[in-house]
Amino acid sequence: MTTSFFNPVTTQTWVNGRHAVRCVKVIQETHDVRTFCFMADQPLMFFFKPGQFVTVELEIHGQTVMRSYTISSSPSVPYSFSITVKRVPGGYVSNWLHDNLSINDRLHVHGPVGDFNAIDYPADKVLLLSGGVGVTPLMSMTRWFFDTNASVDVDFIHSARSPGDVIYHRELIHIFSRIPEFKLHVICEKKDDLGETWAGYRGFLTEPMFRMMSPDFMEREIFCCGPVPYMNAVKKILRESGFDMNHYHEESFGATPTDVRENAEELAELAEVAAEEVDVADMMNVEFAESGKSVRIQPEETIHAAASKLGLHIPKACGMGICGTCRVGLRSGEVEMEHNGGITDEDIEEGYILSCCSRPKGDVVVDF
Repeated sequence: MTTSFFNPVTTQTWVNGRHAVRCVKVIQETHDVRTFCFMADQPLMFFFKPGQFVTVELEIHGQTVMRSYTISSSPSVPYSFSITVKRVPGGYVSNWLHDNLSINDRLHVHGPVGDFNAIDYPADKVLLLSGGVGVTPLMSMTRWFFDTNASVDVDFIHSARSPGDVIYHRELIHIFSRIPEFKLHVICEKKDDLGETWAGYRGFLTEPMFRMMSPDFMEREIFCCGPVPYMNAVKKILRESGFDMNHYHEESFGATPTDVRENAEELAELAEVAAEEVDVADMMNVEFAESGKSVRIQPEETIHAAASKLGLHIPKACGMGICGTCRVGLRSGEVEMEHNGGITDEDIEEGYILSCCSRPKGDVVVDF
């Protein structure tokens, strides 16, 4: 007779959806950046791919507000997860989190989702590039590589405003001091306002600096996250060097760029003008089964737009198919969905769509 020395794990695991969590720790990373750590009330293992994000659901001034944040912790520590948030001038949600979210406060999160991750693009050699608070998904990847003793050669280049703005600085130094295959480079735009000395790279990332820090970057899988101008500068260097951009992956971090917002406004105006020219026969019927309401929409309008016309509020955080918050079931009919990683293949196979980026191909019935 053999005796088993292992008991089966009965702990529940995280799947994409809406989950109740409790804040268990708040860490002041820099003067304007905090990490918020969460756990479930009942044992729950938060499995996700390093680099993915969640959407936080909050009640602020009586209104439900949602924002997406990258998970900064690693799935190698599965019973909790963390997000790292920078306070920004005029930041409605980020500033509210800094001022109000405390230990033992409860909220709901949606996720995890996201195509930007280290699991789907495995490589023996990687280059991580981050600017400012865009370091968060790359920190999740770094922690994952470190905790799992992964056989990966890592170059990490981080750009910050000043020495006092380098998020996770001491932890990064600790990680990279213990593994020869990990190489860390930090660039500071200027000296610290408090006069802290800085002996490292200064200014902005340039091509000569880039080649000096990662001379074999052409052989690496590259992950980049930061402000749009930062990522544009990185892509310019890579393209001019003849880098194969199929091995480049990026995640924009922060508010929707102005040009995107203006484009959305322009499209809305064009839609109003075009409405008078659309043949009624070309319009499609969208029925919402649970509410018993339906509406006819133009060919280029989304399921979310149809719901709005009926006064139905499908939760939405990004409007670009990234966060996954607006996921609904498609009961019948077909849609054209152009998402940006906010839904998994498994969800699609089960009949789910993202309403913000799904346009009917004909009459459809939606579970809402």
